[in-house]
Amino acid sequence: MARHYDLEERTEAFAKKVRDFVRRLPKDLTNIEYSRQLIRASGSVGANYIEANEALSTKDFLMRIKISRKEAKESRYWLRLVEAADGQSHEQESLIQESKELLMIFSTILRNTSRGKE
Repeated sequence: MARHYDLEERTEAFAKKVRDFVRRLPKDLTNIEYSRQLIRASGSVGANYIEANEALSTKDFLMRIKISRKEAKESRYWLRLVEAADGQSHEQESLIQESKELLMIFSTILRNTSRGKE
């Protein structure tokens, strides 16, 4: 049986996992600044996906999906820059992998929706 993934739930879970990860990061100046960016980007992935689902047109939908994809890519960037505490490297890698998967999902949605417009 195929597993069902609700993308709204998945993006929300991603943002929550990032939030929990950030709470346990060492509190140095660099991590504090990078963490702020990471929290914003990870939350924006799902927020823009929700907006895409309420889009008034295909053009609006595509723009929101592009923003979700961009924010997933930005989340991956900030995840690579923060310096995790001992024992957090597996969690960090898992979050980087999830950001990559979200990026691929949004890319697929874009590709399939754009084909449907032609």
